[in-house]
Amino acid sequence: MIRAVLLALTLLMLAPPATQAQSRVIVPNFWDQRIRLDRPEPGPARVIRFLTDDEYPPLHFAGPDGSLTGFSVELARAACEKLGWTCTVQARRFDTLLDSLAEGRGDVLAAAVNLTPQIRARFIASHLYFRSPARLATTRGNAQIELDTRSLQGKRVAVVGGTAHQAFLERLLPFVQRRETGTLAGAITALRSGDAEFVFADGVALSLLLAGTGGGELAFTGGPFLESRYFGEGVGFLIRKDDASLKRALDYALQSLWDDGTYARLYLRFFPVSPF
Repeated sequence: MIRAVLLALTLLMLAPPATQAQSRVIVPNFWDQRIRLDRPEPGPARVIRFLTDDEYPPLHFAGPDGSLTGFSVELARAACEKLGWTCTVQARRFDTLLDSLAEGRGDVLAAAVNLTPQIRARFIASHLYFRSPARLATTRGNAQIELDTRSLQGKRVAVVGGTAHQAFLERLLPFVQRRETGTLAGAITALRSGDAEFVFADGVALSLLLAGTGGGELAFTGGPFLESRYFGEGVGFLIRKDDASLKRALDYALQSLWDDGTYARLYLRFFPVSPF
């Protein structure tokens, strides 16, 4: 159900964005410009098989014509073009992706799998190309560019119960009044009704909502929360440990795509309201 809602929101988001939405876009930079990577030597000719899922917009999903697209998918295709590779992109069920990669049914995983110690024990990962921060959203008139969390003392914050976001509030912002709901839609309803003054949730899901036709009266407030203990290390391409040359090539391609502006162009295409 969550993925179906995200897909519907993404199809709205891919329409030409309003100027106001574009003005809020922040493109994250995950690369240290002091570190420069050499172009890898071309190896034997081969077809590189990328695996992904088709139900997690805006990173990977099936477009209106059924073709695979999304930020991760198009970044993979751009990396292939940069390296002169012949590549395919295949969709599989999300819960089968890691095993499919481990069993050799593909060469690279291009999906929103947050890196964890357990994932790193099984695979090697390229340089991070995305993170999904937590964000606070509120009504537009209440939004601030910078927000001191101490100003949230006693404020009513809606959050989905049983999530990392609820655990973060409980442990690190215990001075807020939590309004726990069963769904993100319920948290948004609490905000709109005045039962809550803020919503604390996944930044990607909130960015899709803000970019849609029904999100114009809401806005992010303050900056992103990136604590990896709660919200993960981030997302990179995953590769089997016996194929380290692919990692080196993809690291070079990702940095090159940042340098030449391709990363930013793709990011703006899929995130008219940035989760950062």
